[in-house]
Amino acid sequence: MSPSHLERASEWSGVRAGDPVEIAGLSARSTSWSFLAYVRNVRTGEEWVEVVGGRAGRRAVRCFRPELVFDPSPRSARRAVRAKRASLASSPRLPF
Repeated sequence: MSPSHLERASEWSGVRAGDPVEIAGLSARSTSWSFLAYVRNVRTGEEWVEVVGGRAGRRAVRCFRPELVFDPSPRSARRAVRAKRASLASSPRLPF
């Protein structure tokens, strides 16, 4: 059970738990990440995105600022930052 001052959501900016995402700034090869939850601390206003994944055969839960989480594309997340592609925080995925 999470503390009452933390709000967790299994959907955020058009992604749901289990959907693949890219993380900007991670240069490790052969990594894949899936969205787990969006978390907001109602006391401080801080927010983060929890993802699960990592290298093949290893699963880790990590937290990142929302502006570092991107919709997956053929381009790497590192190139996406250089190309000024919008993160899911600023450009949510639209439902079809």
